[in-house]
Amino acid sequence: MPAEHAARAAWTDGWYAPARQLPSPNFGPRPSGTTVELIVVHSISLPPGEFGGGQVQALFTNTLDWDAHPYFQKIRGLEVSAHFYVARDGTPWQFVSANDRAWHAGASSFCGRDNCNDYSVGIELEGLEGGLFEPAQYATLARLCQALRARYPIQSVAGHEHVAPGRKQDPGPGFDWRRLQAALGWPKHCFAPGIFG
Repeated sequence: MPAEHAARAAWTDGWYAPARQLPSPNFGPRPSGTTVELIVVHSISLPPGEFGGGQVQALFTNTLDWDAHPYFQKIRGLEVSAHFYVARDGTPWQFVSANDRAWHAGASSFCGRDNCNDYSVGIELEGLEGGLFEPAQYATLARLCQALRARYPIQSVAGHEHVAPGRKQDPGPGFDWRRLQAALGWPKHCFAPGIFG
């Protein structure tokens, strides 16, 4: 089976078979006639800098114990989601069908087009904003981007920092865009303006 056909076959109603599925209530329909054209890469860890505790999954499913850590008081009541989350060991999780609108980018714009949530897929990498990411995460991210592009008319990849400049700084300077671009083999014009200088 050709690789592109296999990547396309991995999808069922916007759910990616290789990912662990944990549905979030935080989503909605995409505007009628909207196509999925953008991948937005984020980073997240809860509490910041702590990995592997399951708190991100709890946040995206509205089950986080707000009293479990002092930091959580700063985000108490927050209702957010991403389509995907890639743990430090490369394990992919999915919370929202890629056919639907997840709540990941907030107030945002890409190449003059506002409301990135409407037409993007959000992928969170477990990591600290500005920190380094693991080889397994890059490998999973590249596979996921390829699978998304086989299923949807993906045109571009950007960081949260590129679609919400001044408000967000993730994934930050620790993320290696050249490594991702090389792994994907996509032309540089598929990435946010300014990434490669």
